[in-house]
Amino acid sequence: MGIEILLSVVALASAAPSTGTAVVGHSTQDRPIKVHRLGDAASPHKVLVVGCIHGNECAGSAVTRKLVHRKAPGSFDLWVINCVNPDGRRLGVRQNGRGVDLNRNFGSEWIPIGERWDPEYSGPRPWSEPETRAVRRLVKEIRPELTIWYHQPQTLVRAWGQSVPAARKFARFSNMDFARIRWPHGTAPNWQNHRFPGTSSFVVELAPGPLSEHKANRQAYAVMRLARTLSG
Repeated sequence: MGIEILLSVVALASAAPSTGTAVVGHSTQDRPIKVHRLGDAASPHKVLVVGCIHGNECAGSAVTRKLVHRKAPGSFDLWVINCVNPDGRRLGVRQNGRGVDLNRNFGSEWIPIGERWDPEYSGPRPWSEPETRAVRRLVKEIRPELTIWYHQPQTLVRAWGQSVPAARKFARFSNMDFARIRWPHGTAPNWQNHRFPGTSSFVVELAPGPLSEHKANRQAYAVMRLARTLSG
C-alpha cells in the first residue's frame, strides 16, 4: 500500500498543468488522507497548505476548500490537504484515533510528552503514526518552498527562524497579528524548517469557532498573494 500511495503522489506531481487528487496515506482507522494539486507541476515554486492537523481545530478546512475550488494558479504549484487527522475530526478531539497529538509526533526535536489521550501526547516514538509518516512522504516528494499549517484558537500568525519573513508577510496580507514563537518539540514546522533549509513553514492560528465566509475568503486571498511572491 505504501508503494501504491507514493506512486500516486509521484504521478500527480508529474501531471500536466491541471487539477488532481491523490491519496497520500491513511489514518489509524483507515480513513484516506487526500491531497489536491492545482497549478503547473513544471513550476519550481511548490506550496503546501494544510487545513487541519488537530481534530478539534479544523476551521482552516474552510480555507483549503476555497483554495481547491479556485482557478488553478499559473505561477506556482499548489498542494492542499483539507485534513491530515480525519479520525480526530470525526471524534471531535485534538489527537488522532490512537490518542496521539500528531503535531508532537514529527521527528525534529521529538521528546516523550505525556500519556495516551493527553493533549500533547507525542506518541511512543517519533513518526509512530501513519498520519505523520504520510506527511513526511509527501513533503519529501514535493519539497514545498512554502507550507502553511492552520490551527486554532490564538488568532495570530506564528513563526520562528527562517520562516519569520514569509510569516510576517502573510500576517500583513491577512490582517492578523504576528508573533515570533519558537517551534514546540516534534511539530511539523519544526521538522520542515530543520530538514529543508531555505524554505518556510509556519502556523496560522485562527480564532475559536467556525470561520465566516468573509474570513475564509480573506485567508485564501492571503495564501495566494504570498505564494505569488515566490516567483517575484
